[in-house]
Amino acid sequence: MSAVRIEQAGEADLAAIVALMNAGAVGVRIGAESDDLSPYLAAFRRIAESPDAHIYVARDEDEGVIGCFTLTSMDGLAFRGRPRTQIESMHVREDQRSRGIGRRMLEFAVEKARERDCCMVQLTSNRERVDAHRFYERHGFVPSHVGFKLML
Repeated sequence: MSAVRIEQAGEADLAAIVALMNAGAVGVRIGAESDDLSPYLAAFRRIAESPDAHIYVARDEDEGVIGCFTLTSMDGLAFRGRPRTQIESMHVREDQRSRGIGRRMLEFAVEKARERDCCMVQLTSNRERVDAHRFYERHGFVPSHVGFKLML
């Protein structure tokens, strides 16, 4: 097994990140994404400019980008005003699952949250992703809330 690094994503990683996200699309995202990278590039650049949001990739020295996720730190008043970290768009390439990549990405995210003195790490997961839910629960995440969305 070759070495895997978790590192901040660069613009050159964007096509691989979008492919990972699109491969795992469920629900309203099915068919809503595009092969045109220009809208993703604009969003990538906005995220890169933010001091509170970072896109990371899991990079295999032989396979390239095999995983991705975004971390956003958010301020709030609850928990004595401590920030929290949100994990978004966590994906591992299907042929690379069960190698411990997801576990390493979660551990990395939790460590980054601790470095910022966050009170918690939170994430949402589409209700159709039952395997992902089991994965998150195995790693200490508790399904504590019901989420709602209004698509615009």
